[in-house]
Amino acid sequence: MFARFLAIAAFSVPLALAQPATAKEAPAAKPTETPMAAPATPAAKPGATPSSGQTAARQRQKTCGAQWRALADAEKVSQGPKWPQYWSKCNKRLKGEKA
Repeated sequence: MFARFLAIAAFSVPLALAQPATAKEAPAAKPTETPMAAPATPAAKPGATPSSGQTAARQRQKTCGAQWRALADAEKVSQGPKWPQYWSKCNKRLKGEKA
């Protein structure tokens, strides 16, 4: 057992010492020539506007989330202990109200 430990140590020491020499160095950051050269945030993609269905789904999710947070712990237990089950029921209910 001890012989195995010595063999492993003997083979791993050269590898550990050689690692920093073979590791790739991170590229240096390029300084910007002017402070206003690049915008702080990337521009939005031209086709990135959500559809009306996506907007409605997001609004239903926000509404159900607010209702879920407003429920007391005892009410959450009676509704079901998990958010996904509550979200499913609430989403169906809100879709039914709009139809």
